Amino acid sequence: MDAAPLPVIVNRGGGTAATLGAKLSDTLHEAFAAAGLTIELELAEGEQCDAALKRVAGAPVVVVGGGDGTIGHAAGPLAASGSALGILPLGTRNHLARQLGIPAALPDAASVIAEGVRIRIDLARAGQRVFVNNASIGIYTRLVRLRDVHRGPKWLATIPASLSVLRHWRAQPLTLEIDGATRHVRTPLLFIGNNRYSLAGGEVGARESLSKGVLSLYAVAARTPWQLITVAARVLVGRSDVERDFGAIAEARHLTVAGENPLRVAFDGEVERMESPLEFTILPGVLEVVVPSGDGTKAT
Repeated sequence: MDAAPLPVIVNRGGGTAATLGAKLSDTLHEAFAAAGLTIELELAEGEQCDAALKRVAGAPVVVVGGGDGTIGHAAGPLAASGSALGILPLGTRNHLARQLGIPAALPDAASVIAEGVRIRIDLARAGQRVFVNNASIGIYTRLVRLRDVHRGPKWLATIPASLSVLRHWRAQPLTLEIDGATRHVRTPLLFIGNNRYSLAGGEVGARESLSKGVLSLYAVAARTPWQLITVAARVLVGRSDVERDFGAIAEARHLTVAGENPLRVAFDGEVERMESPLEFTILPGVLEVVVPSGDGTKAT
């Protein structure tokens, strides 16, 4: 690592960061000091994070702390500036960090940043919005919006939000253009992944790679709430029936989605309104990430 202080930007507004409260700054400094690193720490929220990223753009390594949404917002600017990304998994689920084998404990994550190796991974983009994991259109966006208005842990707020979503069921007509081929679907949930997501038992939701240069697409075929529950149950136990459970399933480099305008889309768990039609594309190998030097990653 360079002798200059390492820029560290942390979203203090949620997850582990919010739990630490006033202890956050001292905890971070201690973790990096134990790893032999001096840091320049900025605690920020919302647009403050964007401004902080602009100030450190081009640094050899920029560390970002937060959940998948925070990491997703940072990924595009860092890829454009040529900075490598170091990750502090401070969110609720931390899907990308887990995929890359980055430990949840702050001292261990700091050690990865000090001693790890750099690899290149793909990003995905919808319009000008970059995301690291996945994007969803349909009932999941409503679930996220309802969940986020509740106070308390996200996992707990998900329960009443899920019940409300099932009571106000709606399948959405969408037109998909998949690498130039047109498909018409009616689905309660369209899922677009950065690389291929597994449907196999024991590996559901995992990705075998973050560098294959493809988008994965899954349009759920359920027409009733009960059908959706049964599809979800089969997927969770790794027994999904592709022909029965999905109206469309594909891999592509380019995808266009046309539907109601605006489209509500959940990017890495954060809902935004986007203009329809919306173009998705894969960005192969554009982001450098610091990961453990051992075999804990499935990024390649």
